[in-house]
Parts: sequence; C-alpha cells; structure tokens
Amino acid sequence: MVKQYIGSLKKEFSGYNAAKFGKDVLAGVTVAAVALPLALAFGVSSGASAASGLVTAIIAGIVTAMLSGASYQISGPTGAMTAVLVSVVAQYGINGVFVASFMAGVILLLCGIFRLGKLVSYLPSPVITGFTSGIAIIIAFGQINNLTGLTSEGTTTIDKTISYFTLEQNFNMTSFIIGIAVILFMFIYPKKLNQYVPGSLVSIILATAAQFIFKFDVALVGQIPKTLFLDERLDFSALNLEAMKNLVMPAISIAALGLIESLLCGASAGRMKNEKLNADVELVAQGIGNILIPLFGGVPSTAAIARTSVAIKSGGQTRLTSVIHSAVLLLSMFVLGGVMSQIPLSALAGVLIVTAWRMNEWETIKDIFGKKLKTAMFQFLITMFATVIFDLTIAIVIGLAFSLIMFVVKVSDMQVTTSEVDPEKLDMANVDPEKLKYTSVVYITGPLYFGTCANLEDKVSSLGENYNIIFSMRGVTVADISGIEALHEYCERLISQGRMVYFSCIQPPVMDLIERSGLKERFKHDMFFWSTDKVFEHISSL
Repeated sequence: MVKQYIGSLKKEFSGYNAAKFGKDVLAGVTVAAVALPLALAFGVSSGASAASGLVTAIIAGIVTAMLSGASYQISGPTGAMTAVLVSVVAQYGINGVFVASFMAGVILLLCGIFRLGKLVSYLPSPVITGFTSGIAIIIAFGQINNLTGLTSEGTTTIDKTISYFTLEQNFNMTSFIIGIAVILFMFIYPKKLNQYVPGSLVSIILATAAQFIFKFDVALVGQIPKTLFLDERLDFSALNLEAMKNLVMPAISIAALGLIESLLCGASAGRMKNEKLNADVELVAQGIGNILIPLFGGVPSTAAIARTSVAIKSGGQTRLTSVIHSAVLLLSMFVLGGVMSQIPLSALAGVLIVTAWRMNEWETIKDIFGKKLKTAMFQFLITMFATVIFDLTIAIVIGLAFSLIMFVVKVSDMQVTTSEVDPEKLDMANVDPEKLKYTSVVYITGPLYFGTCANLEDKVSSLGENYNIIFSMRGVTVADISGIEALHEYCERLISQGRMVYFSCIQPPVMDLIERSGLKERFKHDMFFWSTDKVFEHISSL
C-alpha cells in the first residue's frame, strides 16, 4: 500500500510546474469560499462550535488530503456527519464526540489496512439514495431551533419534534426572517455566478452585514478563537475503558458513515476527473485524519462531494488544492474571526436547509418512482425512514437486509413451462412419432431447492395422468441437496403411477450434486441425457 501511495504521488506531481500550481491556488481559494460557511454551519449543527467546524476543515484539508488515495479528495465536516454527532453530543457531551471520533479513526485505519475498501460497492443504489435522503431530513429538522429560536429535547428526530409541542416555546420572528431570506436568496442566486462566488458565502456576508448595521436580537456564532488548539479538545485521560465501551456503537456509526461517504465521493469525483480512487489508501487517510482531528478540538470528517466537485470544476490539479483551501480557511480564522463571530445562527441554518435539500439525489429518486421500480422504491423508503427513526448504522443494516431478502426472493423464483411434444413437427430420422405421444417436456429455469419443488409439482400436475415427463434442466445452474431429494421423491411418485421420467441438459455442477447425492444410482442410468433430442431417440428405440 505504501508503494502504491508513493507511486501515485510520483505520477500526480510528474511535470508539475508554475502553471499547474497557479491552477491549484485558484481552485483552493474557490473551494475555501464554498467551505467557509459550510464549516461554520456544520460545526454549530453538530452540537460543537463554529470554531470546531473550521478546525476540522483545516486539519482534514491538510492531513487527510496529503495521505489520500486520489489527488482530488477534499475532506472536512459534512452534513451527514452532523446527523450522527447531534445525538452523540446529547448523550455523551462534546468529550464523547472526541473519544468516538478517535475510535472511529482507528476503525477506519484498520479497514484500510485490511483492505475493506470494496465494501461500499455492495450497497445497492436505492439504499444509498434513501440513506442520503434520510440524512437530509435529519439535517433540515436539526435547523429548526436556530432558524426559529424554538427549543427541543431528546436524542432522536422524533423525540425533538414531539418536544416542540410539549415545551414552552419562544418564537423569534427576526431569526426566522433572516433564515428564510437566506434560503430564498440561495435559490434565486444565479447559477452562473455560483461557480465564481458561492451563493452560500454571499448570503452569509449579507446577513452578517445586516447584523452589524441593525444589531438584531438574535443568536450569533460567538467568539472564534485564533488558535488551532481549541480549549475543548480530546484529553487522553478520557480514553478510559469505561468511556470507550459506552461509545462503541457511536464510533461504529461514525466510521461506517466516513467509509461510505468518502468512498462514494471518491468514486463519483473519480469519474469527473477520470482518475481512479485507491479505496484502501483513502480509508487509511480518513482513519489517520480522524485520529488527529479530536486532538485539536475538531469533529469527525469525511470526504465531501460538494467541495471535491468544486475543486475539480475549478481546475484543481493536485492535492495541493486541498492544502491551499485549508491555508485560506486558517487565514480567515485569524483575520476574520471578529467578523465571523457576528454571523446570525439563523443564517447558517438557512444555508444548511438548502444544503439538505440539494443533498437529495432528485434525478435518481425521480427515476425510481417514475419508472415504478417497486423493489427500489421499498429499498429507498425503508432506508430513508430507518435513517430518520433509528441510528444510521442500523438504517444501513435494515436497508441491506431488505435488499438481501428481495434478492433471495427474486433469484429463488423458479420458472417452469411445459410443452407437449408434437410428433408431426419433429424432423428427426431416428424418432418414431407414435411413441412420443403423451410425452411432455418440462423446462425448468432457476434454482432447485426444497421451496421451488412445489412450483414444479403444480405445473406437472396440470398435465394429463398418462403423460411421460422429460425434465429439461439447462436453466438450473444452482441446486442444493434438499431440492435434489424433493425432486427424487416426486419422480418416485410419478414412476409408481406408471409414468416414465427423463432428465436432459443438466448443468455439470448440478449433475455433480445429483451423482454425489446418489440420485443417479437410484434411477436408471438411461434416464439422464445431454440433450432432449437424445431422449426422443431413446424413447423411439424402446
């Protein structure tokens, strides 16, 4: 893996010159403009602070990017991760987040070392889409407090929603108007301008300027410390066995989300840049990044498709784009800290609500429901609701379990068709048409196991009692011993009724199981043929 990483670096920086560096600088500044409001918003939304979001973006943008499995990945705090962290903060406090992040980093590091990067390829697309939509709902609901000034209690979205009707509330109209104004502005902001100056940044600047002028009575971001080492950060004394035992499931959730988001981002961005992501190296990078970030007081990070796609579209050449984006954020932290402290939280809430809306893969959702793909629809809906109701890791498990059940049901569906032999249509020299009267060919397609034999029996029972049966099994590629035994018992009943039974076109793996099970020994050897034509010739010779 180290050799692969060094080799990719040599290839990436081969022929690197001032012109390419200039493109990296331009792309890095552009990405920083996108990342700044999001980092602040995700930091606040996660239950930590705006400074935590900035620190996360800065450290991840340097450490994770430099170790990344591709040249284009931009990592930092993400909306999806805030959905996990809010409940962790509610139950275990900010120190719980730091410990869980550190543990998740170790898990991701081990996943990379043991080359588990291909795991994400086994997730069905509708499950991922439902997972993303569920996270978008959680993010949007999580902004209600900052948007309106309302308060809530509970660790789940449902608990918080109920608490709005049970707690005494104080609606802040000014905050609400600022948030709605930001949302409307971002939706009407011209797309052509967005590629040069992000609408999210412009809306935050306007909202902050209004705050400086009118001094609204609204909640603000608060002080931005001019240091990378925040007062609240991971203390190694907190890494005791008892605390770690309680945080195993949150750590697994953070690691699972980090794995899924980072690899999906890498796969999607890789197609944009025509560069393949080394998934295992990427997991190692994400692991090391998330081990280090809590030591500075940051929250867990993943690769972010929004920032990564902006980097690629802005002409970023190498991973230095991410490093430059971090340098710009660091400069902003030191120079603009006083200005950023006056940003209304409702403005950041508006940015996140729009981000949540845009997170949804609307084209994919439209295809799933427009084409009425029932299995995909259920996969999407089940995963989405499970994400909102349960833990994100449980939602993925539920979505995968449902997908697996539907897959098993689908592949287990045996197709059985019957066709009576019409002697007049046979053009074979060695066949006696008279002897083929009352003979039917039963074509079997699909797996042969105990459950599918009932379907086979129903189809054959619809034939007349005088018919001899030829089982054509070319379409049977998989069988188990219970299916072979059930087939044997059914054939014994047919033979006891004075009917002849033949087998043709048996695939080698199935024939091997038939021989090992003793079925071929219990029947006559001349009941098994490689083709149906040979069966016709055999019957004619009797």
